[in-house]
Amino acid sequence: MIAAAHSMYNGSSAPVSAIPELPLDRFLETIMDATGHGWRVIAYFGLPRGVATPLYCLLAEDAEGRLAAMRTVCEGDCLPSLTPACPQLHLFEREIAEQCGLAIEGHPWFKPVRFHRSWVPGRDAWQRPADDPLTVGVMEFFQVAGDEVHEVAVGPVHAGIIEPGHFRFQCHGEEVFHLEISLGFQHRGIERRLIGGPDLKTLRQMEVVAGDTTIGHALAHCMLMETLGQVKVPPRAQVLRGIALELERLANHTGDIGAIAGDTGYLPTASFCGRIRGDILNMTAVLCGSRFGRGVVTPGGTVFDLDAARCDDLLKRLQAVRRDLTDAVELMRSTPSVMARLEGTGTVSREVALELGLVGPAARASGLKRDVRVDHPFGIYRMTHLPLATGFHGDVCARAAVRWQEAEKSLDFVEEQLQQIPTGGHRTDSCPLAANQLAVALTEGWRGEVCHVVLTDDQGRFVRYKIVDPSFHNWQGLAMALRGQQISDFPLCNKSFNLSYCGSDL
Repeated sequence: MIAAAHSMYNGSSAPVSAIPELPLDRFLETIMDATGHGWRVIAYFGLPRGVATPLYCLLAEDAEGRLAAMRTVCEGDCLPSLTPACPQLHLFEREIAEQCGLAIEGHPWFKPVRFHRSWVPGRDAWQRPADDPLTVGVMEFFQVAGDEVHEVAVGPVHAGIIEPGHFRFQCHGEEVFHLEISLGFQHRGIERRLIGGPDLKTLRQMEVVAGDTTIGHALAHCMLMETLGQVKVPPRAQVLRGIALELERLANHTGDIGAIAGDTGYLPTASFCGRIRGDILNMTAVLCGSRFGRGVVTPGGTVFDLDAARCDDLLKRLQAVRRDLTDAVELMRSTPSVMARLEGTGTVSREVALELGLVGPAARASGLKRDVRVDHPFGIYRMTHLPLATGFHGDVCARAAVRWQEAEKSLDFVEEQLQQIPTGGHRTDSCPLAANQLAVALTEGWRGEVCHVVLTDDQGRFVRYKIVDPSFHNWQGLAMALRGQQISDFPLCNKSFNLSYCGSDL
């Protein structure tokens, strides 16, 4: 255990006074020491307060399911960067600069994440004197110089109906030397809006943090409300929540497998998966009336229950999905031209994935055994073991294979849970939130680890609400996957990660 930090576990809370406040230099040293000994950063953020900025860091050690929290105060307007030695912090530090107005001294590529004004009036990390070395490169893109090196810019406006994102490639011929990704063109400011909550809009806001991860984010939020209100969720509700979360995973993995097939030009699997994904979304609608899971979970349990007739209906639908999805995947896997296109494309090594702190299928495809359901179990996963699906090659083929393996496991899980739903109620009344607390909740969304952290004030209201979407960890993994690849590989690599443009753009 990290001696200088407060020990926690998933879905727990602690008084803020119990979180050790370290001197800044020791705080930074502890982060470096911890990440060098198997821990990783799951959240690193500040409280925009003006002259003195409180900073919080939460770390996870997956092998033994441990979490740790610590804090410090940064005096002045400058914070030393740890990114050169710990690359997984690069976006966290840039976000702190953007929200709190702190310049990050020594950051290798110091620039905004989302290009919005600082939360602290009159304090902006990017508006510094022109001769200040920290100003260099603030709004610039990285450039590679040399004969026949050229630049290709894609977006932020795309041909499809998708969120805006800008991709800038440095190429020599068709080979990609470097890809830089810029997001934040439709910044919604959800984190800032949550301050002073919770209120009647809060749960609805959680459901749209990333619209295709409704259950993943809403469940993490409910776990925070339950630990702060000391609410025990009934076993029946835990099972219903698990079913909803795995249906969400199953629908999105099915869509991704089809999209990967489509980007190779193999339309049979692409067409079948598009239809099958719709069938799975309709199963979610049986739970709550919404194909995307809006209104399934609520603090204390679930909004809706399942009767025997609907359980039988879902089991029949599940059998059809299993048969059709298996056939669609086998079509792709038995076509040599498709598999040859996937193998060796967009490789991310285990070492790079570990260094960048990747999560979810992208991490598991590179050989990292990292899954919140296994490492930091929550809800029904504390009582049911879900086998971990991993790959080794870290390429598009491995990422597609992990998705199919996880889809199989989700099918098994949902079928098993539907056959043995506990009796009893599906909801417990919520209670007022505890004051002056820090709470943390992790769920395993279909893209990977979803992390929510909240700090409450004297009245139990949100003084800070931090959300870390799995895409926040994984965008740099996509950039690394393109290095040394053909620029024509980008659509396939991009789809194999399928990250959320808005999920990391809160």
